[in-house]
Amino acid sequence: MSPSDTLLTAGVDVGSSAVKVAVMSDGPTGARLLSGRTERIRRRDPTAVARGVFEDALAEAGVAEKALAYVATTGECEGVDWRTGHFYGMTTHARGALFLEPQARAAIDVGALHARAILVDERGKVLGYRMTSQCASGSGQFLENICRYLGVTLEEIGPLSLKADDPEKCSSICAVLAETDVINMVSRGISTANILKGIHESMAGRYLRLLASGGATGVALVTGGLAADVGLVAAMREGAVEQKMNVEIRAHPQSVLAGAVGAALWGAFRARRLAATGALSGAGA
Repeated sequence: MSPSDTLLTAGVDVGSSAVKVAVMSDGPTGARLLSGRTERIRRRDPTAVARGVFEDALAEAGVAEKALAYVATTGECEGVDWRTGHFYGMTTHARGALFLEPQARAAIDVGALHARAILVDERGKVLGYRMTSQCASGSGQFLENICRYLGVTLEEIGPLSLKADDPEKCSSICAVLAETDVINMVSRGISTANILKGIHESMAGRYLRLLASGGATGVALVTGGLAADVGLVAAMREGAVEQKMNVEIRAHPQSVLAGAVGAALWGAFRARRLAATGALSGAGA
């Protein structure tokens, strides 16, 4: 394998609630995303779900598994024994964010159980990070619980939030208090749109504090499962403007795949290094 060879790699990101897979080509003219797939786990075996999504992504890309130079995992992947190597989530989200948005100098990864702000340089190197506390009110799981109580789907909450005309403030202290707030709001006749907007503003405030405490400036790309929530992204943008932060919040249509994309790209980097030494092993970074 020479440095000029085009490599085919796959990244498998197993999260708490969903599996994301990206199939990439990486060569002299740059890297390309050939296919990307996402599927919620829904109380199934995460390893079995990962394998199914992986095979679907390969089929979509028209790539045979044996043609892959590296299969890189990230996230909670202990059972994925068909991987070549594993990479830490912060490094994969940083690299994936930079691929999706070359101007990004931070990523705000919003997952089912936590959120983290990751500072990154122009090469994708992690410069620092901040994470939410153990409280669930800043997580995707909390938002999903609220949606079930309100009788709306995750796909509906973003557009509904954008229709709010008088957002109702929600507690950002803990998930239990926030859910109690929502029960009280419903009993008082507050509209679903205004409830969701208030929750989005509370969550956005928490994420913006992570970026501010980490010293983020410039473009920050929202990654992870909640990056597709247009209401949450809008609340973050509005909050950054109101607080006069030197941060521009952006999202990408493939933001949910950032961890898988970054894993695949680091896999290509590792495959070349290992090939140069004559040994392709499962060491991660």
